[in-house]
Amino acid sequence: MSGSPLLASVSELPRPFGPCAVTIGNFDGVHAGHRRLIERTVEVARSNSWRAVALTFDPHPTCVLAPDRSPRLLTTLARRAELIRARGVDTVVTLPFTRETASLAPEEFARRILVDALGARAVIVGDNFRFGRGAAGHADTLQKLGAELGFTVHVIAAVRCRGRVVSSTEVRESIRNGNMTRAWRMLQRPFDLQGDVVRGAGIGSKQTAPTLNLRPTADALPATGVYVTRTHEPETGRGWDSVTNVGYRPTFGGGELTIETFLLDPLEGETPRQIRVEFLYRLRDERKFENPEALKQQILRDVARARKFHRRAPV
Repeated sequence: MSGSPLLASVSELPRPFGPCAVTIGNFDGVHAGHRRLIERTVEVARSNSWRAVALTFDPHPTCVLAPDRSPRLLTTLARRAELIRARGVDTVVTLPFTRETASLAPEEFARRILVDALGARAVIVGDNFRFGRGAAGHADTLQKLGAELGFTVHVIAAVRCRGRVVSSTEVRESIRNGNMTRAWRMLQRPFDLQGDVVRGAGIGSKQTAPTLNLRPTADALPATGVYVTRTHEPETGRGWDSVTNVGYRPTFGGGELTIETFLLDPLEGETPRQIRVEFLYRLRDERKFENPEALKQQILRDVARARKFHRRAPV
């Protein structure tokens, strides 16, 4: 929508901002359940010539309320906003989550944030939605407040994947266990990590195979092991089939965790400054080899399996 900021804090919004249809959530990962909320929001907004808005929180509320239990996030705020906007949302609005925010009663939240700041005419939430001080508000509360304050509420049922409710927690568990196929189903896209390409120890280029070493920006990381991947350069759109090792390089004495990606085709042109690695399938555990040559032979076998995977299921 013309004049609509793509990503803004509530305090930065122009006045007046509405009318809009708004969906509310953390949206970490932007999984299948989030997509359903977003798609309904866009549908309602377009049918009424309103803005389509996603309201999210930064930082994650748990980081403020219970930092010892805060989750490893699947997506940075920037990546979350990118994925949400790709579904047709006009503006991703962030609400800084502070102790003050947490102390708002449900009716204060509805009036100050949804009505006064956003000009909401419709609010779209999941059936497990909770809001306000002590999570006292739920979908029924929101519907009653909407009747008083002038917005409608659409409550969307949870999305299930093979019998299990899709949630960010379920996606994190799948990734932590290396089950990238299950994560892919719940996200409706491959799980990815994005970040800068950093200098490695130089061992691979000399003794096994040259790799691109990724420093990720998100918190959640796959289980250690070797994966079939697809690597992209966000800046240019270049892409390569690849194999990626997540681990500690035990053959070379271990150390800090590294994410090393081997491109299946030669890299032409400049080395990327940033890459996004999509994790498609876990090939095997990381393990220690007798010597670098034995590791190199295993890498060749991994590459052969990865090529076969990509021929069968191109991404």
